[in-house]
Amino acid sequence: MDSSTASILSEVFVETIGYWYVIIPTIFLGLTVGAIPGFSAANTIIILMPLTLAMDLQTGLIFMIALYCSARMGAGIPAILVNIPGTAGAAATPLDGYPMAKQGKGQQALAISFVASCIGGLLTTLIALATMPILARVGFYMHSVEMIVVMLFGISLIASIAAQDMVKGLIAGFLGLMIGSIGTDVVYATPRGTFGFLELYDGVPLIPALVGLFAVSEAFVIIEKRVIISHEAEVKKASWHATFEGVSIAVTRWWHIVWTSVIGLVIGVIPGAGASIASFVAYQQSRSFSKTPELYGTGHPEGLIAPESANNGVTSGTLVPLLVLGIPGGATAAIMLVVMQFHGVSFGPSLFEDQPKVGYGMFMAMAVSYVVMIFTILPLSRYMSHVTTIPTIYLAPMIISFTLVGGFVPREYMFDMYLALAFGVLGYIARRTGYHVAAILIGVILGPLLEKYFLWSLKKSDGDIMVLFSSTLGNILWVAFAASIILPIVFGIRRKRKIEVPIQ
Repeated sequence: MDSSTASILSEVFVETIGYWYVIIPTIFLGLTVGAIPGFSAANTIIILMPLTLAMDLQTGLIFMIALYCSARMGAGIPAILVNIPGTAGAAATPLDGYPMAKQGKGQQALAISFVASCIGGLLTTLIALATMPILARVGFYMHSVEMIVVMLFGISLIASIAAQDMVKGLIAGFLGLMIGSIGTDVVYATPRGTFGFLELYDGVPLIPALVGLFAVSEAFVIIEKRVIISHEAEVKKASWHATFEGVSIAVTRWWHIVWTSVIGLVIGVIPGAGASIASFVAYQQSRSFSKTPELYGTGHPEGLIAPESANNGVTSGTLVPLLVLGIPGGATAAIMLVVMQFHGVSFGPSLFEDQPKVGYGMFMAMAVSYVVMIFTILPLSRYMSHVTTIPTIYLAPMIISFTLVGGFVPREYMFDMYLALAFGVLGYIARRTGYHVAAILIGVILGPLLEKYFLWSLKKSDGDIMVLFSSTLGNILWVAFAASIILPIVFGIRRKRKIEVPIQ
């Protein structure tokens, strides 16, 4: 970094700090909308777009960035406390976050989530600033073949979940893939499994499926209980000690935060990939290379750190193709593109020379937002964790009401509310019979994407299946994928043999 760039960065940093009166209220707004299932930074910015356009460019960008980052973090709060991911990007968070809350460790779990999110987001922002030209090329090298392998990284998480009960896990995953295939296929536009409903021609909408499988079904389950936490778990009084304990757990696993957030950064750079893929891939990789994979799903801190650091790592990744190439990496980045075009911003590498305060300012706003968040939200974890002690007679109706509204908001179809209820019943039956709803959701989210890229690949190669092994980067990813499956098995066998060898 030359002296002129360093001078611009320091100048932009001081200016961004001066917008504290925009950043702090926006962070609380973002945390609130992120915590409501179905709401996200994208649809909140759309609602507030007239206000955004009325602001000057710098204020509007800082507002959108702070909202984007805080909403992503807010989505993890209900995922941990009541097993309801605020967005699809937090769908892997409840796998270990919710078991911690049920054990009476909700405060520690929130602190772990906040620290992993902030460090992951801050770190990847700095990496993105330093390596932007290199990262910008990642999207060009990721074609349909490479995306197939990336999808398989996430879908193989079904196999990890199935390891606890192979038959039920695979049945749940297969059911999710079947549901995900509903809609018209991407090549011939032939409708499949729509039962004549026009609302399903574009596929099963993700938010109703998400809130139904997780939120509505969880509401049905907790109605049967007096409180969320298990009777064996101790209800701990809110204290700074539990918060610091969570911070300590996260900080001592700093290397885990680093490499899982980098996964989020790289996947965020790929247009159309997004936070849900990043969080599933990070969780699967974290479990595969863990020394204690058997603890995942039981309230293991590393199983909470991986998806939270990854889905916040995505935030900086989506800005790279937007600013350097003018290609939005996700829905929120696409809305930012519209606002910036309204103000006459020209995208491309020259942006950082012609309007450095715009280019560098967005990353600086992201870095400042994450730093401010860690100091504003950590004290709140003391009180948020007590959501788990609210009697379910009050909590369950609130969950169902909010989530049904959340299911309605993205498309504004009444059909989606009925669909959320249908998924709620399916999720309730799955929970009561020992099937994992996360395996179903993975199939619903990643199955259609895998099919889309697979059909595109076959279309381009006139049906030659060997196209899957036709690119150098694709083959490298295939080797990495095989290694991520085989090596943990080999390490597990070696550990088992060491344990079985009697001590001389």
